[in-house]
Amino acid sequence: MAQFTLPANSKIEMGKTFPAPEGAQRTRKFRIYRWDPDTDDNPRIDTFEIDLDRTGPMVLDAIIHIKNEIDPTLTFRRSCREGICGSCSMNVNGRNTLACISSIDDYKGDVNIYPLPHMEVHKDLVPDMTHFYAQHASVEPWIKTQSPTPPDRERLQSKEEREALDGLYECILCACCSTSCPSYWWNPEKYLGPATLLNAYRWIADSRDEATGERLDALNDPFKLYRCHTIMNCADSCPKGLNPAKAIGEVKKLLVERRG
Repeated sequence: MAQFTLPANSKIEMGKTFPAPEGAQRTRKFRIYRWDPDTDDNPRIDTFEIDLDRTGPMVLDAIIHIKNEIDPTLTFRRSCREGICGSCSMNVNGRNTLACISSIDDYKGDVNIYPLPHMEVHKDLVPDMTHFYAQHASVEPWIKTQSPTPPDRERLQSKEEREALDGLYECILCACCSTSCPSYWWNPEKYLGPATLLNAYRWIADSRDEATGERLDALNDPFKLYRCHTIMNCADSCPKGLNPAKAIGEVKKLLVERRG
């Protein structure tokens, strides 16, 4: 079960219960983590019993229904609703996922919804992503070149060179993988984590990039890279089906080859 970063000297309390509307035939209870730093001493779990016939099929639909129809103070992130933007990443029944592509029918019994684990929480289901984004920026996620830019065309790739990026470029920075990783929980200030390291390898693997040596030197660090112990929580939790552990292994292999 994932762990959660609570406000200092606090504990989770049981909160309010909102019963289903009268006459509802198909109901489900959603237990949602609530915390407002401006008003709450302790986080709480509010229980919402909703009529499934009055909402869409996805967990995000239920959360939006709760905000629109039951409790407008509920705070969460969402945008595309298609598993593309990564905004609605959260922990549902102990597993990090995107609420917009998680079907309510995939869960049995009550649905327990928490913010991503091991991140400070701004409010309710909204974690503080500042450090996560800063780590991503630290690997300089853009093409770096020394050769002159072609004057009349883009920097081209062969079909095979382009295919080398499959399984890497699709990352949407939802942080599901990094916040599922015990090594990241233990060393978040030093270990870059699965998402950032997958994105680092994405640029190393790009045939158009000319800074491979520089990038590898920057990653060759006992904590930045080698805290990965191939636990594989990252691959298990990725809602896009990516394998950050494999990308991390490729970086390690390249470093070994350089030393050889």
